[in-house]
Amino acid sequence: MPSKPLSAAELDQALTELPDWTVSDGALTATFTADRADIPALYAAVATAEDTADHHADIRILYGTISFALTTHDAGGAITAKDTALATRVTDLAAAHHAQPSPA
Repeated sequence: MPSKPLSAAELDQALTELPDWTVSDGALTATFTADRADIPALYAAVATAEDTADHHADIRILYGTISFALTTHDAGGAITAKDTALATRVTDLAAAHHAQPSPA
């Protein structure tokens, strides 16, 4: 069964609970900075969380930054509860790997 896109109100509420995340180009996005040596371990932890959730982010790594963009393919590329749940997990993993949110 396809995931249901979040309504504007649901997305606004989710963003209040995910202060490090924004919506950019229709995706839920965040960038974190860390010591360059810590980025691979963070990426590996996120990859495991993605596999567990059966939901995957578009990830970009550049030097000491790691950026995430989340949408749900089976919802036509919209933002769904799957995305906010994974964003919450990514935020927790970033903190555990000493990564700091980077301003948008």
